[in-house]
Amino acid sequence: WIDAGENDNAIVGTLTKTPGALGVFGFSFLEENANVIKGAAVNGVKPTPQAIANGSYPLSRSLYIYVKKGQVGVTPGLKEYLAEFVSDAATGRGGYLQGRGLIPLPPAQHEANKATASKLPNMAPPKS
Repeated sequence: WIDAGENDNAIVGTLTKTPGALGVFGFSFLEENANVIKGAAVNGVKPTPQAIANGSYPLSRSLYIYVKKGQVGVTPGLKEYLAEFVSDAATGRGGYLQGRGLIPLPPAQHEANKATASKLPNMAPPKS
């Protein structure tokens, strides 16, 4: 294991020089470097935008943003930031964050996230 931190280019460089090596990084780097590296199938599931979006690729994960509800209305722009982040223009299909490597959620899940961001429900306490 070599911890390259946030340096995805270093991981790609190591993979190209080390046969049989595995690397973990965002899908966008796999796409950008598909000419020199390939994605690993896990349990027969290949890393594709569809498999990542629907959760069937087991190494993928969603991006979560947690907000202290008590800061809404206190921290300027917080509520507007949340609304922008879940907007169709940002995280919807064809949104500008897709161009930065974010894989959009299925439409129903995207709409559910927008509703959650507007309602700001309290989180359940962690299970012990």
